Amino acid sequence: MYEILETTGERAVLVGVRLPDMQEWQFTESMEELSSLADTAGAVVVGKFMQNRQRPEPATFIGKGKAEELADYCREAAANIVISDRELSPAQARNLEEKIGIKVIDRTQLILDIFARRAQTKEGKLQVELAQLKYLLPRLTGLGTQLSRLGGGIGTRGPGETKLETDRRRIRKRISDLERELKEVQQHRALLRKDRRDEPLPLVSLVGYTNAGKSTLLRTLTGADVLVEDKLFATLDPTTRRVRLPNNDIVLLTDTVGFIQSLPHHLVAAFRATLEEVQEADLLLHVVDVSHPNCEGQIRAVESVLESLKSLNKPVIMVFNKMDLLQDPQDLPLTEYPKVNISALTGQGIEQLLSLIADALKERYSVVKLWIPYDKTNLVSLLHQKGNVRKEEYGVEGIQLEVEISRIWANRVKEQL
Repeated sequence: MYEILETTGERAVLVGVRLPDMQEWQFTESMEELSSLADTAGAVVVGKFMQNRQRPEPATFIGKGKAEELADYCREAAANIVISDRELSPAQARNLEEKIGIKVIDRTQLILDIFARRAQTKEGKLQVELAQLKYLLPRLTGLGTQLSRLGGGIGTRGPGETKLETDRRRIRKRISDLERELKEVQQHRALLRKDRRDEPLPLVSLVGYTNAGKSTLLRTLTGADVLVEDKLFATLDPTTRRVRLPNNDIVLLTDTVGFIQSLPHHLVAAFRATLEEVQEADLLLHVVDVSHPNCEGQIRAVESVLESLKSLNKPVIMVFNKMDLLQDPQDLPLTEYPKVNISALTGQGIEQLLSLIADALKERYSVVKLWIPYDKTNLVSLLHQKGNVRKEEYGVEGIQLEVEISRIWANRVKEQL
């Protein structure tokens, strides 16, 4: 079954194979997501070629007869690239290219291409290049002169493109160099986290499916100048900003890379340095696009990645975003976590969200009574900055205060008395 669209530009045919491990709705959702990924990468989808199979065909994945049918289909659609929803082995991709006569890439290459476009920081570019090279190294066999085409078009651009025409030894050396550089980045991040612990501000991480509205929410809460775009993986590099809560507390809010279904495991590994922000978080804000027809599937996909990061046991607030686009406000996913309905775009529910964050972090705090002598009034100013002073009574020799404050700061003040 297939459909062909009339258009111009870089023309892509999407190939989807439904195996027994995938239900019909999952297959449909996956193909729609692949179409969005292709659009984000700059391709125009001119057709979709789909079939049901019991198992992949070792040589071409889709079978010899279907490969010939796909070749005719691509010629009819005037396509110049085929994108497979499933990851292809090096041999399968090579055999399909020989039969079809145009470039063949898979979902992983497509995601890598988008990552290559979106990475802005040195760390992001290193992560993209490492993931590209690790993916392409086993696929160099038999490519021969085809390598000369790399660097032009979807699935071939990015920081690593100039390295692909070197031999395997040099590519392996480059991978080793990248891993060493990223290890240094991890060490640098560890130092930054140590600095944060020295001034113990709670870390709150925004997690969620790509395009759920995390960057819009970060900008709404903090005024941060971050890219907001209605495309998948609009932002790749993490951004951290301070937010003041209703109880006068300050937290660090971090935006992280969005997740998708079937996020390749080696991509998760390559971006582990970035995703460590999730592992270090005191609280997760799981942002959900409730206007999406399969938001519950997206929730499961995010939770699957969180499980791989061993972060499912952290406190979570479900942030049901894009309420302004929801047809039926009653049609919301069920959840066991605290939840809040918001629109990051219009500001609806933002104050309630801030209050929920403060409540969720309360266990880090306690109410203490402190007597501060007048020769240490600098501590009174510190208590006002770091906590919520409930009572303040001036006596003959000092000041009696009742303060809601983090246990860490309360102990530090006591040490100086």
